[in-house]
Amino acid sequence: MENAGLVLEGGGLRSVFTAGALDYLMERDVYFSYVVGASAGACNMLAYVSKQIGHTRDNMIKQDAAQRFYGFNQLLKSGKLLDLDKMFFENPHKQKPFDFDTYFNSEIENEMVVTNCLTGKAEYLQEKIVDNRLSTIVKASSSMPLITPMVEINDCKYLDGSLADSIPIQRAMAKGYKKNVIILTRNKGDTATLPYYQKKICEVYYKRYPELLSTILTRPTMYRNEIKDIEKLEAEGKVFVIRPGNPTIKRLENDYKTLLLHYSRGYYMMKDNFESLIKFLSDNI
Repeated sequence: MENAGLVLEGGGLRSVFTAGALDYLMERDVYFSYVVGASAGACNMLAYVSKQIGHTRDNMIKQDAAQRFYGFNQLLKSGKLLDLDKMFFENPHKQKPFDFDTYFNSEIENEMVVTNCLTGKAEYLQEKIVDNRLSTIVKASSSMPLITPMVEINDCKYLDGSLADSIPIQRAMAKGYKKNVIILTRNKGDTATLPYYQKKICEVYYKRYPELLSTILTRPTMYRNEIKDIEKLEAEGKVFVIRPGNPTIKRLENDYKTLLLHYSRGYYMMKDNFESLIKFLSDNI
């Protein structure tokens, strides 16, 4: 879709909903001029730009717990509750090969949101040449605070892009895209929270990074403001929003059937709204 943007929220395993929605779009050969994703949204973006239907689904939804990149098995094997090296460096070359050539040769402009640990600000990175750097950027975008370490890129440390910009619609608009489709992973009315115990742990763990800490502590407010802006744009007919509409799942959900069901929700939600989406994209602004 020329001059149209696609904005992808993160949310850990909740983003299998997004994977289903994007797989339907790929089946219908619908591709946007610009895609921006934060955290797991960036993961979904990779499969979409490389035109690999089912790639994110097959990487995220594993019936065999030993093959998953997260959970108790990974903690025992690697000492990591969330093994992003397995997800972004091992799997793309072995278990589930990623089509780097198609991705790098794509005309789709795409960016991954990361949070700079020194400034606490969002940055929007892209890579169209080196596969290792691409994997490093998406790893940084997906690195959850307290669970995964910071990721270094060009001597700067980064964490989860969702901390500073969970739903980067303003970035898409600033790039000049006036028609934007947003895929959310939370239901209407759901919001981000920071439990008291996590707040206290973060205050100790990230005390050497005051700007990052401030971003983490104020993230729930930032998220509510982004949702408020999106709902206003949606009411004005300026964005088209796809959201689950069913009970969302846990960020690190590990039940195979639950994940498959949530993937299917995304697929059929996009299918049910496809004609309305095409009309939105076709109408003059």
